[in-house]
Parts: sequence; structure tokens; C-alpha cells
Amino acid sequence: MNHPLTLDTFLTRFQLQPPPLAPALSPARRQAAVLVPIVAREEPGLLLTRRAPWLRKHAGQVAFPGGMQDASDPSLQFTALREAQEEIGLQPRDVRIVGTLPAVSSSTGFRVTPIVGIIPPDLRWQPSVDEVDAIFEMPLQEALRLSRYASLDIHRNGLSHRVWLSWYQQYFVWGMTAGILRELSLQVMPELAGV
Repeated sequence: MNHPLTLDTFLTRFQLQPPPLAPALSPARRQAAVLVPIVAREEPGLLLTRRAPWLRKHAGQVAFPGGMQDASDPSLQFTALREAQEEIGLQPRDVRIVGTLPAVSSSTGFRVTPIVGIIPPDLRWQPSVDEVDAIFEMPLQEALRLSRYASLDIHRNGLSHRVWLSWYQQYFVWGMTAGILRELSLQVMPELAGV
């Protein structure tokens, strides 16, 4: 893409092009949701977190705000917004939901639905000291550049599984987060699929 990616261009492409067909997921007992927060700047950003190093699961990994659906949550969208508020202090009223991406299966048995939302620039973050080690913004155009993702095939229990990997500054982006970003790129900028 020769021109900077604007928020309007992103929204038009996201809303007019259906997401790629997702493979059938094995039944998962637990549902989860993550918020994919797009920062509304002239050249939009993508907000990510790095999980605290002392967490029992996925310690130190770059992630979207999100987590498991509680029994009292009326929807997965509510789950994503509730978790974002708990993890980084993002108020639900500050998020304009624009759609979802196909659900993905996590290595821990969750069916995770990515919820895409637009957030205002320059909000003040309040990271949860229990869960979040860092909050950072990556240019959306950079996050959607397919050539930044390398694949690694992992063989476990007789099954092959492809994992996507990438670096941004000092942050190692991999696993489900990198996979979601790569799928979003394939949806929004399919002309760059061969890059």
C-alpha cells in the first residue's frame, strides 16, 4: 500500500469485505472474547497489551484486552468490553463496535471471538497491576502488513499447528494475537496477501 491507511479506508474495507471463511472449530466448552481496539488517529493505531510476567497462563505475552465470558455476561461483546475495562481502564462508552472476526480456538480450550472497536486517541490508561505489564500502540498499517508475519509449524500429539510470529519494537507478537492480526489483514487488505 503506497498511501497511509486512514481510519475511513480501514472501516470501508472492513465493513464491505466479509471476513475469510474460518475452519470449523472443535466444540469448546468455554467462550471468550477479545477487543481489537483501533485508535482513531489520522493514521490509526492498534492498542495492545503485554500480560504480566507472573500470570499462570500466557505470562508476558502480547495480547488484546479480553478474557473468559462470565455466566452473567449477556453477550461476547459485553465480555470484551468488560475485560478491557478491567485490564486497561477503557470505558465501554468510549468504544464504537464495528464488527467481529471469526472465532478462533485457543490452546487452552477456549473459543475466542475478536470484537473490533474504534476508540478515541489519547485516552489515559489504567493498567491492572495484577494482569497487565505494558500497554502500547502499534501503527495499524504496520500491524496489517502481511510480510511482517512468519510461520512456525508445531507438531504436538500427532497434530500439526501453524503459529504466526512477529516483532514490533521490543514486543514479540505471536500465537493467537498474531493470527488474529494476520486474518484481519487478509480481510482488509487482500491485495497485499502475496507480500
